[in-house]
Amino acid sequence: MTICEVWQPGCVPYEEAWNWQAELVQARSQDAAPDRLLLLEHPHTFTLGSAGHDEYVLWDEAERQRRGVALFRIDRGGDVTYHGPGQMVGYPILKLPRAEGPGRKLDVRAYLRNIEAVIIRTLADFGITGKPLDGLTGVWVDTPRGEEKICAIGVKINVKAVTKHGFALNVNTDLSYFDGIVPCGIMDKGVTSMAQLLGEPLDMNVVAQRLINHFGTVFGCDMVDVPA
Repeated sequence: MTICEVWQPGCVPYEEAWNWQAELVQARSQDAAPDRLLLLEHPHTFTLGSAGHDEYVLWDEAERQRRGVALFRIDRGGDVTYHGPGQMVGYPILKLPRAEGPGRKLDVRAYLRNIEAVIIRTLADFGITGKPLDGLTGVWVDTPRGEEKICAIGVKINVKAVTKHGFALNVNTDLSYFDGIVPCGIMDKGVTSMAQLLGEPLDMNVVAQRLINHFGTVFGCDMVDVPA
């Protein structure tokens, strides 16, 4: 079974984690490192994907500074999203298998479905029913307000078939920071968190362990914890 190291460094500034990913992706691309899953939190941050729309960032620079929110345009897919304390951010650094036959194409859709499956199984452990939505990325839940996103997903895969970026699961997230953006450019659907749905905060370490277990099952990996 493939080894996947799990690193949990705590709260890491976004730019530092972004640069760290680049180093790890390069090492994995050269087969100089194993697959890895980084699980961490960020200080308050908005990120815009490569095709993101500036107008979906609703707070101007002065308001972002007042609230301590950093802004980065990055090289993942998707539009604008929020990262912050209480949110479990996962960055899988995996070398994906290529399909058999001429061209040996990657099944990127299958990779995204696997990430969704990990999140859906994790939510189910806490009595929350998550689901994908046709035509939209991420994991969603039904609420009295309608369908709301509980986990955003945005990835990049390089020419060596190594993954970068990943997912952001709202566990104990302060959802008021989503007021500063149009999350993922979707105007008619809201966001929620595990804590909001369950009516109380959760132990992030417990959620992380459940997620790690499901990640290993879905991706067929032996998950090995590496002290940060």
